[in-house]
Amino acid sequence: MSTGTETAQGAPAASAGSVRELRRHRPSTGDRIFTIAAQVILGIWTLVVILPLLWTGFSSFKTSGEILSSPFDLPAEWNFDNFVTAWTKAGIGRFFGNTILVVGCALFLVMLLGAMCAYVLARYQFPGRRIIYYSLIAGLTFPLFLAVVPLFFIMETLHIRGTYIGLILAYVGFALPFTVFFLYAFFRQLPGEIGEAAAIDGAGDFRTFFQVMLPMAGPGMASVTIFNFLGLWNQFLIPIVLNTDRDKYVLAQGLANMQAQQGYDSDWGAMFASVTITILPVLIVYMIFQRQLQGGIGPSTNK
Repeated sequence: MSTGTETAQGAPAASAGSVRELRRHRPSTGDRIFTIAAQVILGIWTLVVILPLLWTGFSSFKTSGEILSSPFDLPAEWNFDNFVTAWTKAGIGRFFGNTILVVGCALFLVMLLGAMCAYVLARYQFPGRRIIYYSLIAGLTFPLFLAVVPLFFIMETLHIRGTYIGLILAYVGFALPFTVFFLYAFFRQLPGEIGEAAAIDGAGDFRTFFQVMLPMAGPGMASVTIFNFLGLWNQFLIPIVLNTDRDKYVLAQGLANMQAQQGYDSDWGAMFASVTITILPVLIVYMIFQRQLQGGIGPSTNK
């Protein structure tokens, strides 16, 4: 009887607690309005981003006449000749190879140097550490278009303007401050006991960094690698100023040069195919590594 009485008395209390819990977690009117507004804005932004991509992709299969007469219709016939023309006659294949070479080498160097610099700044105490760190941060605030003119004369003096080496070094300098800033927080949050344990086991500084600390910062490395790839692949101002050798043009320069040479007799189908070829690697990389990109942005950047 006592058990039944306790159950009967406890039931209303539990029910009242459940009601209070439901009321506490029930979204207010303001929350619902904010959620709906955010979803509408995100939906509009999604259309703004996706529709031009779809239009570019469909137009790359059309002839120039179809593009001018019915720009928003689907292709009457899926024609792949535009891609062949863009890759061979327009030289997009050569520009694509130049971009792979320059971006690949620059990405390797900036990730290696940026990770080493961020690790030293985050884990070691030495005079001038803060000056170096804040100088790199100041590089993020410096407008790029103000740096290209002095960079032009420096490379001209060193006789590396219009070369792969010059363009790669310019890309590295452009991406290095952001890389150090991004990875600094990851290395700051790694437990120091692991490095001490590696030192006790006989590991030197380089071995501790490459075999212990760098793998632990893998999510941050993956995220900043993707960011750097996107930024370097889409770079236009640096190569257009520093790279004047047509045989070493990257994709951005190739597209601009292709449009300038066509004049009034434009092959719009080949032009859209060239743009599609330029966009595809970025989309593929993001689709493959989007989980690493979303999961790697975790640590705060506070010192």
